[in-house]
Amino acid sequence: MQLKDVNLTKEQIVEYTEKYMIETYPRMPFVAVKAKDMYIYDSEGNAYLDFYGGIAVNNAGNCNEKVVATLQAQVGQIMHTFNYPYSIPQAVLSKLLVEQTGQGKLTKCFYQSSGSEANEAAIKLARKWSTDKYGPNRFYGLTALKGFHGRTYGAASATGQPESVIQVGFKPMLEGFKYIEYNNLKAWEDAIDENTAFIMVEPVQGEGGVRPGTQEFIQGLRDLADKHDLALIFDEVQTGAGRTGTFWAWQGFGVAPDIMSFAKGTGGGVPFGGILANDDKAAAFGPGAHGTTYGGSIMCCAAALAQCQEIIDRKLPANAEKVGAYFRDKLATLPHIKEVRGKGLLVGAEFDFPGAAAIKKIGIANKLLTTAIGTSIIRMVPPLIVTEADCDKAFDILKAAVEEAYKQTK
Repeated sequence: MQLKDVNLTKEQIVEYTEKYMIETYPRMPFVAVKAKDMYIYDSEGNAYLDFYGGIAVNNAGNCNEKVVATLQAQVGQIMHTFNYPYSIPQAVLSKLLVEQTGQGKLTKCFYQSSGSEANEAAIKLARKWSTDKYGPNRFYGLTALKGFHGRTYGAASATGQPESVIQVGFKPMLEGFKYIEYNNLKAWEDAIDENTAFIMVEPVQGEGGVRPGTQEFIQGLRDLADKHDLALIFDEVQTGAGRTGTFWAWQGFGVAPDIMSFAKGTGGGVPFGGILANDDKAAAFGPGAHGTTYGGSIMCCAAALAQCQEIIDRKLPANAEKVGAYFRDKLATLPHIKEVRGKGLLVGAEFDFPGAAAIKKIGIANKLLTTAIGTSIIRMVPPLIVTEADCDKAFDILKAAVEEAYKQTK
């Protein structure tokens, strides 16, 4: 069977999905068939304004023409070879990613296939560096309460949400993590002991409610890492690739990590991720210390190269900073708004009533895609090509959704 020969109704697609798939996702009530720039189109011809961005993936726009053309051309040559031959896309992309960190900041790259895998690699590298240097007991990591690093076992164990569905039912989690309050530098200093190997945080917490790190906190973590010879890891899976107003979020703080993870927006829609590290930490990985079948595939690296080049050439980080500030200011005028948080186009709106799920649902019915976090927060991560006019349209839909959702709670 070829997809071009498939002709199903919406009802049949829903039936097949519910019958044959293990469902862990609360599905949106439409069948996505096409996407372009700021919109996703369903099987009935409806256009949805996309402030979800594939969960911060489609930074250069849905189905960016240059990314699509590059991917199509590469697929016709080589799709996959594993990581033994050299390849042009890997080599050129590695150079671009390293150069985007600044002169001498992070110098080596290792590819994976997702954000969770990227964080697994970062954790493994930090532990390997520390135990090689200080012995087998120095492997503990400090991570943030309400942080999120993925759903594989190492990444889920690093995720500071012990009472959430990420961990409940899957315990015991892996040994070696302590969860510390975000933006409370003193608590991090107090948590360091002789077995601490690394510190790992998101520069802006995404799943934790869109909470940016303060300048004092981010700089303070760097100082603690230097003082105690710890590896400092920044999880840039969601914040990278221009999302927060600089190519990497840590550049907005002027604080470089030793290791950083990336994925999502760097890939443009293909399964892609990886880590960047400085020379000192990167040296801990030798032959056989880590590996991956699909990480760094020629096909995915070609797409990621086109995606990152588009972000750079179109100055999308600057657009994220400018339009993000405009949008946050506008959101602050919504009814029942408690707080607007974020950096660039990683935006969270918290309301003074538990209506996030209803706001999201009503928004979808009015052709706006967002996501709900917890009971009262709406998170928005639109493509970085978004305009102020797009934000105005989203605001109008959100305003009506908030008013309707509030009525439903009464």
